[in-house]
Amino acid sequence: MNGTEFVPVALSLADICGEDYLDAVCEARAFLSGEEPAALQALAREPVDFFPQTFQERLLTLLPQVGNKVVDCASFASAGGATSTAFRSATRREMAPLSALGWYRCGEDGRLYLITKSEHYHASLGHRFPGYALLTRARQLGIPNATHNNTRGHITRLLEEELVCAANGIPASDRAGLRSLVDSKSPDVLNRVLNLETGSLAVEAALKMMLARFYRMGHGQKAPQYAGRIPVILVIGDHDGGLDANYHGTTTLTQIMRGMWPELRKAMEETGIFEVRAVRPNNMADLESAFLACDQGRHKIAGFLHEIVMMNYGGVLLSREFLQRSYALCHAHDVPTLVDEIQTCAWGPELFLFREYGLRPMFVTLGKGFPGGEYPASRILFNASMDNEMPQFGALVTNGQEEIASLAYLITMRWARVNADVTGNVGEAYAARLRELAGQFSSVIARVEGWRHMSTLFLHDLDTARSLITHLTGMGIDISAQTYKPDAPPALLTKLPLIASYEVVDFVVQNLEGVLREMERELSGTAVHAAT
Repeated sequence: MNGTEFVPVALSLADICGEDYLDAVCEARAFLSGEEPAALQALAREPVDFFPQTFQERLLTLLPQVGNKVVDCASFASAGGATSTAFRSATRREMAPLSALGWYRCGEDGRLYLITKSEHYHASLGHRFPGYALLTRARQLGIPNATHNNTRGHITRLLEEELVCAANGIPASDRAGLRSLVDSKSPDVLNRVLNLETGSLAVEAALKMMLARFYRMGHGQKAPQYAGRIPVILVIGDHDGGLDANYHGTTTLTQIMRGMWPELRKAMEETGIFEVRAVRPNNMADLESAFLACDQGRHKIAGFLHEIVMMNYGGVLLSREFLQRSYALCHAHDVPTLVDEIQTCAWGPELFLFREYGLRPMFVTLGKGFPGGEYPASRILFNASMDNEMPQFGALVTNGQEEIASLAYLITMRWARVNADVTGNVGEAYAARLRELAGQFSSVIARVEGWRHMSTLFLHDLDTARSLITHLTGMGIDISAQTYKPDAPPALLTKLPLIASYEVVDFVVQNLEGVLREMERELSGTAVHAAT
């Protein structure tokens, strides 16, 4: 399988941000720096090829070198650091980056690694994506990154508009359609954006708005709609009904929602402050039972939070039927819905996977993939019906409005949109190849989960998962298994960058096949030895 033909994209800053805006930027820069306006104007209008053919060809020529030692690091004294005990024990210094390009990273051990999980899910376009050269160009023109919540810049406000358009399925060029969306009061229209730093803060902002329907945020506010009732948060749990499977961030409340701080959660439940209820993945009976038990009397379901691909639970994929039924119940019971697209955003065919599912959430959290690993920059989209619950300073961070970070979003969106068909086909091909492997090596692989680029292999036991990871990382394939959760299914996690070609798919699958064949022989030998 070869010959991936990505659609060329070549744009200037003026193409993305607007001619008039760049004229004003250049005039301001010339005044401040004394540079020639004509040179600045030329820089603003010079197109950048986002993913040149020469760049793609260079990446392909390096593919046979994966796993090889390509840099001599004999004289390199690696810093020990001064982190926590947990971080220290998990650190793999040999794999830490010396340099990186595209779908590669040169580790401190001098070896070439293939980043098959996109650097833990945020390098959506790989390393040093050529289109991000526009970020440097914006800095050359004096566009600052640091702003404040009260001085959100043009690029950040432009991004807000484009996210609203994308979330509602209209082209960014439809200005009349955009104004209609922004003015809408419908709970089905996502038309508000808050700019934050991390996905954890984005989810936390949504939780604050949900809880503001039960508790006042400050003195002098009127009594909330559901004052006096006990808020219950519905999450997707594990297959045994526990909380550990869901993951919506690292703030205290979201950690409680995934089973951490059990004594604190118990105390909150006993005093009627806050409760969490888990629904097993794709389990309709659990879903119906939760609404019967938790949305009557003193209890009221305060929100339903879910991912679509549960990358912190082996990549389990929630079905359309299950989520559509969930949303129907939420709509009937006045329950806000939040789809957490921190993992899936940018990888989706329309930038958001919820659109492929035909869902109409009240909140969407996004990050990681959109800024392409260039900046920590998350966003939360929500509708006007939730806009009256929280004041400005209830969900802000000082650095949330960064202009260059917003530009990184816009660059990613331009390339991902134009290449959606290409990347979709590559992702489908990858998932299909993994399903073939699962059928071929059923003694090792239980099943395939996930979706397209973010596909996972469920293995029969934890020891097999660890052995498989050891083999693959030893070959330079940077991949991981979920071995840190005692009740999580042993799963091999992958998330190929969107720029990955069919050749990358071939390389990963062929190496997997080789290792699996060897492991199957070892398992057969062990079985024969035990029998004798």
